[in-house]
Amino acid sequence: MSAPGPDAPTPLTPLPQARRRKRSPLPVVLGVAALVGLTATIAFGNLNKSLEYFVTPSEYQQQEAELQGRPVRIGGLVKAAKYDPQTLDLRFTVTDGSASFPVQYRGAVTDLFKENQGVVVRGEFQGETFHATDLVVKHSEEYNVPKTQAELKDMIKSAD
Repeated sequence: MSAPGPDAPTPLTPLPQARRRKRSPLPVVLGVAALVGLTATIAFGNLNKSLEYFVTPSEYQQQEAELQGRPVRIGGLVKAAKYDPQTLDLRFTVTDGSASFPVQYRGAVTDLFKENQGVVVRGEFQGETFHATDLVVKHSEEYNVPKTQAELKDMIKSAD
């Protein structure tokens, strides 16, 4: 065999395999952590502002400094109710037996609202008076179907 001449192609040598550049996981980890932190801040930061506590008059009296100026729900019994159907002004006292507060509400009142009836009012204290925005009246959980015509007539008369 003869030696390759100057015009003969030189044998190709394979190139070394390219090195893969390792990516650092740090930017991804920091991005996910920042996203979780931002979501938690938004959720829990606003959660405290939107919480509405349910308390009895006695519990409110004990926690008055913490709950002052915040929306709360107070539950208790109705005492000394005065309702003016012309102006829709309702004033009453809500009590749990050991503490009581005057409540002021403006709006229509259901027929279930009466003295010594359970009530839950939603609103805020302004001074010593509770200004209610919503009124929920508790009613009996029992429903008895009238068995006779006489019972039905008696129920209709008592509703009027």
